[in-house]
Amino acid sequence: MYVLDSSAFIHDYHTTEQIATIPLVREELKDESAYRYDAMEGSGMHIHIPNEDTTEKVRRAASESGDLEVLSDTDVRLVAASFELDATLVTDDYAMQNVAEKLNVDVEVIARDGIEEQRSWRFQCQGCGREFDEEKERCPICGSGLARKNPT
Repeated sequence: MYVLDSSAFIHDYHTTEQIATIPLVREELKDESAYRYDAMEGSGMHIHIPNEDTTEKVRRAASESGDLEVLSDTDVRLVAASFELDATLVTDDYAMQNVAEKLNVDVEVIARDGIEEQRSWRFQCQGCGREFDEEKERCPICGSGLARKNPT
């Protein structure tokens, strides 16, 4: 089974496998991609709502990897649906791919290259330059904001 992100509908993704998605994806679509969603739902696409325990598990994994700040609720729930259904997640979103890989969820990309490696992001203070493994609201040393930094 394949769980489709909004980019699958936008890029007119096709497969002969069973497909699923979540209701929140429909809200992100407009024009032709929205019609594709409606047509696929009408022809048997499974609409899945992941449970809150799984959604929270995905949020924890995203927080550990440093991707939580860039994932929408829809993104988190798509990864959770893929996890629950033991399905392949179809997305071009790098943060979603990173979290999916952390949870051993298979990913198929559409229009871009997939991620080459899983990353655990670091966070750097915009004021004093100190780095932290975990995301914080503000730097505990100088109080400045933190920015996500690619690990080296």
